[in-house]
Amino acid sequence: MVHGMANNFDFLIGTWDVANRKLLKRGVGCEDWEDIPATTVVRSFFGGAGNFDEITFGGYSGATVRLYDAKTDLWSLHWIDSRVGMDPVPCVGRFGDDGVGRFYADDTWEGRPIRVRFIWSAITPTSCRWEQAFSYDGEQTWEINWIMDFTRTG
Repeated sequence: MVHGMANNFDFLIGTWDVANRKLLKRGVGCEDWEDIPATTVVRSFFGGAGNFDEITFGGYSGATVRLYDAKTDLWSLHWIDSRVGMDPVPCVGRFGDDGVGRFYADDTWEGRPIRVRFIWSAITPTSCRWEQAFSYDGEQTWEINWIMDFTRTG
């Protein structure tokens, strides 16, 4: 049975062109970005309480498994990279009344402890935005290091 915010990611089901902008180096004050075009297909399962996508970049692929927990009313987002496998630390959160999804995790980057933030925003029937940011100072400041702008295809 689907409860609460279980269908929050229904907007993402389908096929998308994705314009990726990735910071070349993280945590060092870099201001140089690379643009990487990609495509992704998102499929739903568990009546909307879960979904899976596979995204194809230039030389590798990634995937995300999103799972809703009705007991906590929270989503867990699990990243998988074809080069290194599954990140063992999911980002966990929910969509607010403003329609923006905010998800957080405590992780490490190149040996440094970080706070990770994913934001899903600007959601329309034909587009949306995801961004990833790291905080190295306990959320006092955030460095946005990856932005994906999605445009629905087909």
